[in-house]
Amino acid sequence: MRKTIGFITILLFAVMLCASGVQAKISAEEAARLGSDLTPMGGEKAGNAAGTIPAWDGGITTPPANYKPGDHHPDPFADDKVLFKINKANMAKYADQLTEGHKALLEADPDYYLNVYPTRRSASSPQRIYDATKRVAQTAELTEDGNGIVNAAEGLPFPIAKNGLEAIWNHLVHWRGGCIDRTFVYSPVTRGGSYNLGTENTQVRWQYSQPGMTEEEMGNVILFFKMDLLGPPRVAGRILIVHDMLNQKKETRRAWTYNPGQRRVRRAPQVAFDTPGTGSDGLRTMDDYEMYNGSPERYEWKLLGKKEMYVAYNSYKLHSDELKYKDIIQPMHYNPDYLRYELHRVWVVEASLKKGTRHIYKKRVFYLDEDTWGVVATDKYDNRDKLWRFSESFVINYYEVPCSWSTSNIHYDLQAGRYVFMYLDNEERETYNFNVDYPVGNFTPASLRRSGRR
Repeated sequence: MRKTIGFITILLFAVMLCASGVQAKISAEEAARLGSDLTPMGGEKAGNAAGTIPAWDGGITTPPANYKPGDHHPDPFADDKVLFKINKANMAKYADQLTEGHKALLEADPDYYLNVYPTRRSASSPQRIYDATKRVAQTAELTEDGNGIVNAAEGLPFPIAKNGLEAIWNHLVHWRGGCIDRTFVYSPVTRGGSYNLGTENTQVRWQYSQPGMTEEEMGNVILFFKMDLLGPPRVAGRILIVHDMLNQKKETRRAWTYNPGQRRVRRAPQVAFDTPGTGSDGLRTMDDYEMYNGSPERYEWKLLGKKEMYVAYNSYKLHSDELKYKDIIQPMHYNPDYLRYELHRVWVVEASLKKGTRHIYKKRVFYLDEDTWGVVATDKYDNRDKLWRFSESFVINYYEVPCSWSTSNIHYDLQAGRYVFMYLDNEERETYNFNVDYPVGNFTPASLRRSGRR
């Protein structure tokens, strides 16, 4: 069994910080480590002692020669071979490197397995994000209640995170490009494997990450989001706009919906926390979207440390336009032939429901990629402290940006043997389009009314 890396030391340090209420910035000496022994985003630049995790050498910085913007992304690691498979028969050997959710999936289906490939630390960001991260890391602080950030914009605020709240805020604002337009399919899947595809278009402007962004110019909004349901017919025409906040103590999330049956725009305060997610058949919550989003106020957050774990990574095969949706979607899980798992270091963050607050998940354990701070997997527990649900994100490097982000998310109900998937785009004509620049005016109630009349 592999030992966790600095797990106990980090745990004790995190507990002390939580107990003292410290909301610490990093020093100039700590910031100097970024780009030195640490990556510009705060990961360990060196590989592991066993040689199974390589050193980070900058990640993917240029697209392959055969790539054209708008194409599905060719796999830069297509020649890699499977090192070994993890299945029900041998999972005990790898137990310390598996999420509880993966263990449950392996236990439930003897035909399910994880194809483990060589680890490729492909994550990368533009130089301006690295520069901004080193700058704002020395000024960024949590608000007193932890429900917001101050003195930060553009760069990752806490590359050397000292507690669980700093870590989850890194996820909430981590680099995913400037703006995006994407069209994809989604569907709940029954235990028997039946599904009915829906289609969604989303447009996002990450206000926090815009070039030269300042806290004053941001106007307290970290992102503008617009979701337009294109199908199936019973939901087509429903539109949602969301503004998420940097300092949620000042103002909570703004949201509006348009319902084509009523032809009215309404405020939507319910678009948060454990409200069932749109089109999910109740299999995910609103704050499951993007693995976690919105206010962290209902949980106590604890940074448990860093571990080496097998997670979905460089999922270009799953993203391929040579696959049909029917090739991928199977009962209980995706077709494991098309999934790629690698050994990566992840930050482990535990969220426990605060006394006096409500959520259907009593506890959540998040696994954050050390090279991006994006959540790559989540174990979720019910009010009986039983493992209930599991989510995983299938990450690729969108090398034309560059940024590392999911090409699909799955949210499993382990007790029911069902799941809901999002973001598959194998049969769509265009993949994620980052070559857009949506103005803020595209995300107002007035624009929602105009969109609804079309």
